[in-house]
Amino acid sequence: MHETPAPRSPAGGQPKRRPRSVGWRFVFSVVLVAVLVTGLVRGFLLDVYFIPSASMEPLLTEGDRVLVEKLADSDFRRGDVVVFDGRGSFDPITDPRSLPEQVLAGAGQWLGLAGSDTTYVKRVIGVGGDHVVCCSGDGSLTVNGDTLEEPYVHQGDAASTTRFDVVVPEGRLWLLGDHRSASMDSRSLLGAPGGGLVAEDRIIGRAFQLVWPLDRSGPIDRPSG
Repeated sequence: MHETPAPRSPAGGQPKRRPRSVGWRFVFSVVLVAVLVTGLVRGFLLDVYFIPSASMEPLLTEGDRVLVEKLADSDFRRGDVVVFDGRGSFDPITDPRSLPEQVLAGAGQWLGLAGSDTTYVKRVIGVGGDHVVCCSGDGSLTVNGDTLEEPYVHQGDAASTTRFDVVVPEGRLWLLGDHRSASMDSRSLLGAPGGGLVAEDRIIGRAFQLVWPLDRSGPIDRPSG
């Protein structure tokens, strides 16, 4: 059986080979496009967030990863689990870390490997116009005079041990963690400027899917209205 000889160059020399640089340029282009597409998706549609604390137990525990859906303006409902930038409300606007530290921290957050010192996940309890009070005679929160049913609150926790009576301005949200005894949230800032209320434009998005760990993965329910 005769083998077909490899094609030679017109001058009769050795077969032509594509330069290695062409292959590397192709790989680089594919990676670059993938990074750009991922960045666009995560910038405008979806993002991933690392849960850094126990403040949302039992729904979310430390080390969980959730998918975050970017919300349209003012598309907030009581009961939504939201991720938000706490600078200017929960945290000072200035960042004391050096630039290299900020870059490394940002890379870890982007990859979903670390949480953020200025990004939080909490549950929406009051939206603009709501009157939120703690607590009624039976220890429940009330919103606009009605008892708020909270099956998500950590077993054994009171609705709140901190009393408050808040009217939420338009464009602001009143946010609490599900693990009320282990959460720094709107209650913690009652005496601070802004009174613990978070501006809607600081909301990054709504957590809608638990993706890690796999044995607990599943949708995060949203209230119907």
